[in-house]
Amino acid sequence: MLDFEEELKRFRPSLEVGEVEDAIRREDITDMTDLMVELLKDRDGQI
Repeated sequence: MLDFEEELKRFRPSLEVGEVEDAIRREDITDMTDLMVELLKDRDGQI
């Protein structure tokens, strides 16, 4: 059975859309394009 009081204590509201966008931009995430550029630089000797 659910303990609603306990669930309310653990509740964390989700981020708003604007906050999510900011959080994503702050992260330094390497995507496939970044990886391909690095591989091509290494292949061509442009380290």
